[in-house]
Amino acid sequence: MHTISFLSDYGAKDEFVGVVKSVIRSIAPEVQITDITHGIPRHDIRAGSLALARASQYLNPGIVLAIVDPGVGSDRRGVAVELAVPSSTPSSTATPGSGETSNPHSTAAPSPSETANSEGSHSVLIGPDNGLLAPAVALLGGAARAVSLTNADLHIPSAGATFAGRDIFAPAAAHLCAGIPFEELGEEIPIASLMPAVVPSAQIQVDQIVAEILWIDHFGNAQLNIGPDDISPLGERFALKILGLPEPDAMDPIFNLPGSPSLATAHGSSSRGNSRQAPSSRTATRPLVASLATSY
Repeated sequence: MHTISFLSDYGAKDEFVGVVKSVIRSIAPEVQITDITHGIPRHDIRAGSLALARASQYLNPGIVLAIVDPGVGSDRRGVAVELAVPSSTPSSTATPGSGETSNPHSTAAPSPSETANSEGSHSVLIGPDNGLLAPAVALLGGAARAVSLTNADLHIPSAGATFAGRDIFAPAAAHLCAGIPFEELGEEIPIASLMPAVVPSAQIQVDQIVAEILWIDHFGNAQLNIGPDDISPLGERFALKILGLPEPDAMDPIFNLPGSPSLATAHGSSSRGNSRQAPSSRTATRPLVASLATSY
């Protein structure tokens, strides 16, 4: 394993990202490090887990190092999770990482028959056991085994306990790249004991859906906690309103693919090609609620 894909809430202002990368390269000089993002809002586990899940099926096989860790210094576990489905290079065809799963918040592995004919290495996700890794693990086929990062011989001694990314997670990822067996990272733990992700449920009614905006990207696109099957009962055309923002005086149509429902968005909502009055940050201090209905 010679590729590490790295996500964190460290930002670009301080030295944290550079220090973690330097620790990795000091242990495994040949490793290639891909930065997924370091712009996750500070301590926002849900934002980090959603970003990691969105990126997961396109990442190179190898190791994923994800650090959004408000519990650093506490008794929360650091973990490494080996995927049940062997890694493959991303492609446009259906693969174990295609995101097709009945429960994206479970870390249960598929049945042996689903992986019996698979070939390739098994990628590993490393990070805090706080739900950050769970959606990506599920989307990539589930976990085969997991360990708690308890092997102190692999850690960097430190006077403090608040930079686990440097002292524990980075060395674990680097040592795996350098060839140590997965089981030497620490004590094996039950897969069922891994912390799941928590995503709020939408309120689905006959002619209306009240959903929460989970994420707003750089372009103003909003991710809701609903899927295509949830909105299909609303019909071929419906309206979207962001609750708590000023009432719109017009509705803006946005593009829709052939055979998909048409969508009209209120001024101020975050949609593809329409970000007027969108919240200035990717997440809000209070949840933004979207209401989809047949009419308003």
